[in-house]
Amino acid sequence: MKKFYLLAIVCLVSLSNLIAQDKAPAYPLITHDTYFSIWSFGDKLNETSTKHWTGREHGLVGILKVDGKFYKFLGAENKAYSILLPNAEQVAYQANYTFTQPGENWFTSSFDDSKWQKGSAPFGDEGNAKTKWTTDDLYYRRTFTVNDLSQAKKYLSLNHDDNVIVYLNGKTIYQKEGWVHEFINIPIENGILKQGENVLAIHVKNSAGGRHLDAGIVEDVPTVAKTEQAKQTKVTFNATTTKYDFACGGVNLEVTFTSPLLLNDIKLTARPISYISYTVKANDAKTHDVDLFFSASSNIAVNKNTQQVSAWKTATNTLSILKAGTVEQPVLQKKGDDVRIDWGYIYVAIPSKFKAAQYIDGTSSNSSFINKSYSKQTQRLNDKQLTLNSVIPFGKIASIAVEKYMMLGYDDLQSVEYFGEHLLPLWKKLGSKKFEDQLAIANTDYPAIKIKCAAFDAKLYADAFKSGGKKYADLCKYAYRQSVSAHKIAYAPNGDLLFLSKENFSNGSINTVDITYPSAPQYLIYNPELLKGMLNGIFYYSESGKWKKPFPAHDLGTYPIANGQTYGEDMPVEEAGNMIILAGAIAKAEGNANYALKHWKVMSVWTDYLLKEGFDPANQLCTDDFAGHLARNSNLSVKAIVALGAYAQMAQTLGKKAEAKRVRDAALIMAKKWMELAEDGDHYALTFNDKNTWSQKYNLVWDKLLKLNLFPESLYKKEINYYLTKQNKFGLPLDSRKTYTKSDWIVWTATLADNQSDFQKFINPVYRFASETESRVPLSDWHETTNGKMVGFQARSVVGAYFIKLLADKWNIKDQPMGK
Repeated sequence: MKKFYLLAIVCLVSLSNLIAQDKAPAYPLITHDTYFSIWSFGDKLNETSTKHWTGREHGLVGILKVDGKFYKFLGAENKAYSILLPNAEQVAYQANYTFTQPGENWFTSSFDDSKWQKGSAPFGDEGNAKTKWTTDDLYYRRTFTVNDLSQAKKYLSLNHDDNVIVYLNGKTIYQKEGWVHEFINIPIENGILKQGENVLAIHVKNSAGGRHLDAGIVEDVPTVAKTEQAKQTKVTFNATTTKYDFACGGVNLEVTFTSPLLLNDIKLTARPISYISYTVKANDAKTHDVDLFFSASSNIAVNKNTQQVSAWKTATNTLSILKAGTVEQPVLQKKGDDVRIDWGYIYVAIPSKFKAAQYIDGTSSNSSFINKSYSKQTQRLNDKQLTLNSVIPFGKIASIAVEKYMMLGYDDLQSVEYFGEHLLPLWKKLGSKKFEDQLAIANTDYPAIKIKCAAFDAKLYADAFKSGGKKYADLCKYAYRQSVSAHKIAYAPNGDLLFLSKENFSNGSINTVDITYPSAPQYLIYNPELLKGMLNGIFYYSESGKWKKPFPAHDLGTYPIANGQTYGEDMPVEEAGNMIILAGAIAKAEGNANYALKHWKVMSVWTDYLLKEGFDPANQLCTDDFAGHLARNSNLSVKAIVALGAYAQMAQTLGKKAEAKRVRDAALIMAKKWMELAEDGDHYALTFNDKNTWSQKYNLVWDKLLKLNLFPESLYKKEINYYLTKQNKFGLPLDSRKTYTKSDWIVWTATLADNQSDFQKFINPVYRFASETESRVPLSDWHETTNGKMVGFQARSVVGAYFIKLLADKWNIKDQPMGK
């Protein structure tokens, strides 16, 4: 009966996929770790450039040639510009400047700036600055002549830090609060730039660390379009795959991106190789001549597009290979949030049997395919923004589908620095020496991996569908690859597995405990060893004596450098509660407390801290640190109480009965007192001392999942009923202070519901956000409930939290007596 029910759900899901087109804020294409991560930020694969999760272009381009016509199905054409006024990266120049408030109308053409200083660009306080700027304000003027003013569209090319206002010939053409980390091109209205003499004037104000200014003006280079857009008819994606369907004249094209992140196979998950498969067949009962062009930008291997790169063409017995990387190769020398890898090498590999032509070119690579002018160079050294191009001949195509595929891989050479030691990528640690060997294995494995991924995707969706319905299942498949690919797998010198997160689009911390906490449900379901890998480094930090405080660290550093906490403030109750609860969850998942026993001494120290300080927390941060400090936080108090209950449960399992009774009795007293202090009529308050407030008590979910029975189920019901009166169009606010929310916590809160109807009332608005938001970035976990716009954060691992309902149902089934 059970098998029949599962089959029925799979059939229903398959039928649904035939009818509906998936809708997400961004679509995962290549997803392995925080560096090797490529997404489509639009609904049509061929209308926007593919990008790294930070928004930096990581360009992939695909064109299908059918009977001499060219149909673009992937990426955006490389736009070409000519320089009217160079920036400093293009040509060295000087500008007039002053750090003091100038006279009135200083930005107009008639202003006399002859007494200003003259300096070389760029201006700033960073290492590449030619003119040092360390004050609050910089005023910049640059006079230039345009001899021949064309009708082409003009753009201000600007890189600034911080707030900026830009004038051209006395008129404001751009204004922004904040900064950018690369050049952006801003359209200039027609008629402002004139033939003859012009003046570009800029005021930049430093507001928060870092100073930088460089600017120029460019214009469009007219292009003759020789390609037309392939007609995208559908996009569907699952846990490990994203598939697009196109009509290209008389041929249908199916493009599938597969990142085989099968968590039960850690070695495979850690292998940074994805597949792109192409299936073509005629749609008109005729025969067609078909060739496929694919291009990958060397920008995938740089932090900034101005870095010099080299590229090579190689081959093995079974593969044709292109690879590229920076000339500099600064291994593990850069850290931070909005930073991309600029060491190691991107690989494009195609099975030799497909007889692909591969070549290296500059950025205007499409024309070489269209004009059949393939480069015969086997290497290009010390260049900028190269493309790795491949042409796969499909030959005569009729109504029988033909599939061919390629692999994209990334060899990062060394993955992270862990307390002073550079850790090798897992595949190299396990004995393989050359990345080409990994590509060969991946090629051999492809048929089996394709089947495994399809089976895994179907089961995940069917399980989630059964647990929470279609919208919940969609949220789970949206979350799966995003969460995994915000981590890096490695082995510590002591042999411990490490699964290190990066706090994406937040502060760039590595192995943040309160990022691990919400991410955990996904890994408790699919491989608890990976959750241990998220905790091992934090345990080591304390147990080694490197971290001496009686509670865990917030993080291990700034990605990819894990040499010790870099976050500016501790979160004592938060992180102590998180570590103990998750150790208890691992014990539940594995049916024993062996992992807890290994770390019992330090967990006992943290437990004693929570017994003293956890019930009525001082004015400190919790995981929702963006909301600010909060004293007497009732939800943080719940975390401490639940952690004590989890510790007592583990102690009981380990036969430490006296210790279990001591701590559980204390937790029960705290829970009773909590209900008295937080009680506020029809709900429980945000803080013990401020009635007429409320908050999501999402930490209660572990009392329910671990069956600690510290709080009565009537408390859950009371809170759920109250929350249902506070919902907005795009979800339940985090608390009474603001209307923004965290979607991970909503799903945890919803899991407290005792019926499917109430659960889905919370899930539906979260799904609406994911499918309707205007914020087209990898799924944000922090959004505004009134308009569905992202407030902050994107591409973070915390969306693994969505799996908590599935986890709860899995554990409920496991706990039922035999025969039920």
